This record gives sequence, structure tokens and C-alpha cells, in this order.
Amino acid sequence: MWNHLPFDLLANIFSFLPPDSLARARTACRYWLTCATSYPLSTAASMVRHHQAWFVALPTRSHGLCCYLHNPNADRWHELSLEFQPEPTRPVAPIGSLILSRPADSTALRLAICNPLTKEFRYLPQLEVARTNPAVGVVILGPAQPSPFLHFRVYVAGGMSAAPRGAATYVPTVEVYDSEDDAWRIAGPMPVEFAVRLTVWTPNESVYSEGVLYWMTSARAYSIMGLEIKSNKWQELSVPMADKLEFAALAQLDGRLALVGGRSGGGDACVWELDERHVWSLKEKMPAELGRRILGGRASWAATKCARGEGALCLYRDLGSGMAVWREVGERGRREWFWVEGCCSIKGKQVQNLPVKGVLIHPNLARAFFKQR
Repeated sequence: MWNHLPFDLLANIFSFLPPDSLARARTACRYWLTCATSYPLSTAASMVRHHQAWFVALPTRSHGLCCYLHNPNADRWHELSLEFQPEPTRPVAPIGSLILSRPADSTALRLAICNPLTKEFRYLPQLEVARTNPAVGVVILGPAQPSPFLHFRVYVAGGMSAAPRGAATYVPTVEVYDSEDDAWRIAGPMPVEFAVRLTVWTPNESVYSEGVLYWMTSARAYSIMGLEIKSNKWQELSVPMADKLEFAALAQLDGRLALVGGRSGGGDACVWELDERHVWSLKEKMPAELGRRILGGRASWAATKCARGEGALCLYRDLGSGMAVWREVGERGRREWFWVEGCCSIKGKQVQNLPVKGVLIHPNLARAFFKQR
């Protein structure tokens, strides 16, 4: 009976399966394989509603081509080979089920798109201007029309470029890559002082909220750089308790800009939200017990990192230290804190503790971006 179900009905059933179960279902027969690898984007969107995002940790140094994934539905870690990639990469931002990345061992910017589950990898075209250490941000526009693929743009701001006589100069322009055009274009100028600050200090993590692409500077005292996409105008925002935060990262909560940070001396970790008047208000405090577990006996938040996605924040230090997760539970946007043990062993095999950079993605076994090329 199962192999005679209509394609649409079977695809809808598959949308309720977590990615690891869907991978097993693909091996049942050729019909299931076809359905599981070519279901439309609407079914993929349904999977996002049914399942929490997975945490993907990529080593920040060259420890072999592999990554580690945490499945929150089963509370289980997996190791995944990245041998299909030509070189080790570092994640820049999630794009749905894809990861925008850059080479781990190079300061010159070269961006690529990867789906770690389908083992697909593709470099984006070269930028119009060669840049070193610019700020990179992503804006997801939704399904591409008329095809059912994801439409997104990548913004690159600032950076340094070679100048005559072997010197280097800051690049006061913004470039944009559009996934529908598969090409870069110069979007416009930017103030030189913004180019300098983003080039020197940005950790290359951005948040898009209400028409503005934001970056957090990584030098204390923290501040926020914002690019209004339509007008190409720049703005700077203050950060709450900027001179007292040892760690700070941007996020989005219900469409609004948010900030998570840890106070110096092992103080509280808090989440603030920016309202329509551009005033920050305290939204949440991490439970003290989870804060102590994140700090691991240290008195500083300086090594803390943050991965954020739709409805979730993950604070972590390295692969084996564990994560404090603040995520939506049930309906009405209610959020709770959870502790996730670090990746110390997989299937009884010990895993070396590594410095990692993490992103949250919704794993998808369907080919979403690569079919267009």
C-alpha cells in the first residue's frame, strides 16, 4: 500500500519525519527516494514548523573535513564527513538548510554554499572587488518566483584591498550577491569610518530586522552598525551596558532586533530587545545555574559564542562544554531554557574537544539551491 500512495500525500507524511528518519525512508525503494529528494518547498517549510533547528558545529581550525550536528528532537550528536568540500571552511551564516561559509585558512574573502546532508558544495562567483576581512550579511527574501527555490541576498561591506606600491586600503563600498541572478553588483558607497570599524572588528555575524541589516562590532565597548537596505543609509546603535559586557551577540525575536550578552566578572547573561523607539528593554535573564555551567568555573564570558535561529538561541564555548539553549516551546511564542550536553562521544567513540563555530539550520535532504545552476 505504501508504495502506491500519491506523491503529494507521501511528501506530506515525509514532512513530519526528522531528517535522520527521512534519510532511512529514502532507502526503502526508488519511489520513496524520488519523493524524499524532490518534494516542493512548501513541504520543506512544513518540516521547519514540525521540527526544531539542528546545531551544526564546524571546527575553527583545520582538524579534518568533518562537522558535528546535534539533533534536538532525539538529543543526539552525529559526526558528518565534509570530504566532498575542497578545503576546510568556517560558517558565516545559515540560509535555510544551507550554510554560507568561507575558507578557514584564508583572510581573503571567498564565499561558498554547502548542504552538509546532501554533500553539495558550490563556490559563489568572485566579488567585483577583492576584499580581506569584510563584514558579510544575509537577507532571505523567501521563495524565488516562479521556481520553488530559496531567494536570498548576500551583502559584503568594507574590508581591505590591495593598493599601489604594495599598500592596502579600506574599501568604502557595499557589494550584493543575488541568488536569482547568481552575480555580484556594487550596491553603493559607505562611510569610510564604518568600513574601518567593520573591517577591523566585525565577527561577520549579522541579523536582518525590519529592513535593516545589523552587525555587532567585536571590540569593547560594543556598538552596532546598521545598513538600511533600500536606501543604502548607515546608522549606529548603542548597546545596553556596552562597557560592562564581556560577550555580546545579535539575534532576532519575533521580528525585532535583540541582543544577548554576559556581564563582566561572571555576572548575569541577559537578553535585551529593541522597541520601535530604538530603546532597549530587558527581555530575559539566563538562569544562574546555566550561567555557571557555561562559564565552567571561569569568571569571564569572553570565550562565549552564540548561534541563533528562528525561535532559538544557543550559547556555547567549544564542542565538549555543552550549550545553554533558549527556545520556543509550544504555542504563543513562549520560551524556556534548556541545557544540552557537549559532544564528548558518538556511538561510544570519544570525540576530541575542539574550538568550533556553530550555526542553526533546518536539515533538508531536498536540493534547494544547487538545482538552479
